[in-house]
Amino acid sequence: MKEKKPKNALEAFEQALKGSEKETYILNLYVAGVRPISVRAVANIKQICERYLKGRYTLEVIDAYQSPDVLAGVQIVAMPTLIKTSPLPMRRIVGDLSDTGRVLSLMGIYPRE
Repeated sequence: MKEKKPKNALEAFEQALKGSEKETYILNLYVAGVRPISVRAVANIKQICERYLKGRYTLEVIDAYQSPDVLAGVQIVAMPTLIKTSPLPMRRIVGDLSDTGRVLSLMGIYPRE
């Protein structure tokens, strides 16, 4: 079914929101071993993804100690760091990801709850 062309800015915005509900999020979380902050970050992002992106995300956890060569091209300055590569724009979030509202906002996710 073909979507109709928006008549105004509000309709365009609403169509964009509907489209974002179908997008797959590609996330990479860079951690430093099993430090408490890394463990919290993994648990927090998994909880956020399952609650707000269920069935439409890919999450890869990369341990800097186990895969140091992966860090070379990514320019990580602190860990844990979450990088959202898709949908654009790319975003980076540093920390344990415990502030769900901040994480959702920076990732461009606006839940309807």
